[in-house]
Amino acid sequence: MDFALTEEQQLIVTTTREFVRRELVPHEREVEESGRLREELRQELKARAIAAGLYAANMPTEVGGAGLDAVSWMLYEKELGYTGYVLHYACVARPSNILLACQGAQRERYLLPAVRGERTECLAMSEPQAGSDLRGMQTTAVPRGGDFIVNGTKHFISHADHADFVILFAATGEEESARGKRKLISAFLVDTGTPGFEIRPGYQNVSHRGYTNSILQFSDCRLPKSAVLGELQRGFELANTWLGATRLQVAANCLGRAQRALECAKQWAVDRVQFGQQIGKFQGVSFKLADMALELRAAELLTLEAAWKLDQKLATDMDMAIAKLKATEMLAMVADEALQIHGGMGLMSELPLERIWRDARIERIWEGTSEVQRHIISRALLRPLGG
Repeated sequence: MDFALTEEQQLIVTTTREFVRRELVPHEREVEESGRLREELRQELKARAIAAGLYAANMPTEVGGAGLDAVSWMLYEKELGYTGYVLHYACVARPSNILLACQGAQRERYLLPAVRGERTECLAMSEPQAGSDLRGMQTTAVPRGGDFIVNGTKHFISHADHADFVILFAATGEEESARGKRKLISAFLVDTGTPGFEIRPGYQNVSHRGYTNSILQFSDCRLPKSAVLGELQRGFELANTWLGATRLQVAANCLGRAQRALECAKQWAVDRVQFGQQIGKFQGVSFKLADMALELRAAELLTLEAAWKLDQKLATDMDMAIAKLKATEMLAMVADEALQIHGGMGLMSELPLERIWRDARIERIWEGTSEVQRHIISRALLRPLGG
């Protein structure tokens, strides 16, 4: 098995790394202290990302993206993960691959402008009473007079405050299943400003300062049939087509942050002297570093293996779940140990560790909790045996 990067992949890594350190890292302190990403700064950094060819790198070349294969995409995501979430996600956007389901006029109105950076989308799935349970959503889209009338509430919706349109998932019917009735889900494209659609401020979040989440309220919001994304009643399948890749994206971002925490810890172990010697010479510190490096290496290999399988069309839900679970829990461990090695200084805002430590917590929750990932893995293990 060849683990070497191609020349193209090495160029992607180098270009992304240099951009992140030159253009994004210098603004970390401002975002952390203000708790927001200034709109003018977002637009400026976004323009630089587009000029550098780093924008929409996850999208196919036929729609104007960079067309990265999955392995290259994850290498790129790892480098972006080095800096704060809002800086790399709001400024170097990767439009949702769900938009590839756009047909006809939808491509010109939503997909292509999103790839070019002219329009920004947000994804609306989660609800106050239905988080991981997508089929438990209460938001409905009821046919009426040739249109759909939408009612319901979404929350934890990332970046909705500056989105131009929403990819909305709503229940549009029911069907019988072995466990009784279950909801049929459809996806819709909804422009912000549509009558009956309101965006309200969300909750204060301990992780990812500058990142915003919003509450979306739909009250008799009328949508035309042309707003349906993909096939009617097939929204659940549409979401599942792309959720696995999104979980890999989270895993890769975690690798970048963990790498930064480990680098900080290694340097501190060399620079910090106690009792007449570098603290890295104490077994209590050196073994922590060894364990951190071990866990990071394991998580990286699992993430890249899943990405390789995705490229070969061999990837399963279990592969994605294993990578996401390992990387997110690894980051929590590495961030905590790096902070411990630094002692009191680790909690000070002069260093990036307290931010990495705070930010790590949400990764085990969004895009499928650790418990959901374990359920996916255990189900894949037991079902072939009749379990």
